[in-house]
Amino acid sequence: MSTVAVEATSGHELPRGPITISIMLATVMQAIDTTIANVALPSMQGGMSATQDQISWVLTSYIVAAAIMTPPTGVLAARIGRKKVFLSSVAGFTIASMLCGASTSLTEIVIFRLLQGVFGAGLVPLSQAVLLDTYPRQKHGRAMAIWGLGVMVGPILGPSLGGYLTEYYNWRWVFYINLPVGTIAFLGILTYVQETPRISGRSFDYFGFMLLSLAIGALQLMLDRGQSLDWFSSSEIIMEATATGLFLYMFLVHMLTSQNPFIEPKLFLDRNFVIGLVFIFIIGITLFATLALLPPFMQHLMGFPVVTTGFVLAPRGMGTMVAMMLVGRLIGRIDTRKLIFFGLSLMVISLFIMGRFTTEVSIPVLVWTGMLQGLGFGFVFVPLSTSTFATLSPSLRTEGTAMYSLIRNIGSSIGISIVITLLARSSQVNHASLAEIIHPFRLPLTPSDLPQLLDWTTTTGMVALNGLVTKQAATIAYLNDFKLIMWITIFSMPLLLIMRKKHA
Repeated sequence: MSTVAVEATSGHELPRGPITISIMLATVMQAIDTTIANVALPSMQGGMSATQDQISWVLTSYIVAAAIMTPPTGVLAARIGRKKVFLSSVAGFTIASMLCGASTSLTEIVIFRLLQGVFGAGLVPLSQAVLLDTYPRQKHGRAMAIWGLGVMVGPILGPSLGGYLTEYYNWRWVFYINLPVGTIAFLGILTYVQETPRISGRSFDYFGFMLLSLAIGALQLMLDRGQSLDWFSSSEIIMEATATGLFLYMFLVHMLTSQNPFIEPKLFLDRNFVIGLVFIFIIGITLFATLALLPPFMQHLMGFPVVTTGFVLAPRGMGTMVAMMLVGRLIGRIDTRKLIFFGLSLMVISLFIMGRFTTEVSIPVLVWTGMLQGLGFGFVFVPLSTSTFATLSPSLRTEGTAMYSLIRNIGSSIGISIVITLLARSSQVNHASLAEIIHPFRLPLTPSDLPQLLDWTTTTGMVALNGLVTKQAATIAYLNDFKLIMWITIFSMPLLLIMRKKHA
């Protein structure tokens, strides 16, 4: 029985305002934490006396734990009640955040980030399921606009907030800030959210959960460590890739043959849901890969400080916010497929412009292209969420939202790994190509024609000239990544032709 059904049978209207505020606080808290710690890593590294490879586990431990614990959300909610799982997740996430802030060693913070990922995994899918049940079907577009606002704006504002807190306070406040937010969310959920009936007949498939956890864990480790270990030239990466394929194959066979599988196969019989998973995978690639590229582009190549980088990225969130306010009113009047196409088109235009950036690009251009891409994400995310679950049975909703979040997270991990790998390799290739045309037999490169600073006959001049070549090689590599993301977005558009129109 859904919350809407509870409302109908009880005759009392649910307090949608307090419910929405409470669960969105939990959503925003978790969404921001996926990126807020990134900009604080250098400060953490110094405070913990850790190497670059060691401090990366602060991010990896959270990602791996969240990825593994996202699929069980639906099963746990069915067995013990969605409200209990939600409250446990908020409380656990908030306590783990406090422990992260109070950590005194690298081992402690990695363990507490692991716990943070375990408890935070269910916040996003649970909030989506609660909103879908709280609002009637004709208002699902507006509900998904509110939900999408938290999910999409969180990762965009995370770097800005993290940079500000680290610069003017301390990296520990990146975690301490979750205490008031988590407390208010917990009290609101405890007071206003309705409990769902337990489905006692649904047994927990421990073997299926183990197989899927091993597959996801091996995949995340491979993606996170691949670039630093030079991918398949490393025996560790080969072992992790083999484990990923083996455990995923075993899980799929088990899911299709078990009487009580960990993930219900009926989910994948819904055409809109499957297409929605493909699209959200692509959105994960485009959103998070772009966000992974822009900060180092602005800081390393353009010389922006951390705080300036954060503020330049912030208008992207404003664009998403405006789009979601508009699209919440347009859903129901305009075919959702047309809204998605419009959003994808805006993303393609912004990425096309970003593919022509130089290191002299102005801040206004960075801001308005970011806002344009933010608008595009907003116009895609809300209609996509609505269409994905429009034809899915309410009984599969919590499980479906968990799978939706998992695929988005995997897409983001794969996307980031691809663009960072291509960035490193393309920079090397571009540097070699540019260096080939810089030799003493070219007339413009004779010492008399060069500024004294770039006189290659001196050690200082050679270092300066190499620095210019390295900078230009990296710039070309960044632009190639932006163009790749643009083409991925373009090639996803034909999927709209096979998506069913949302039912009223």
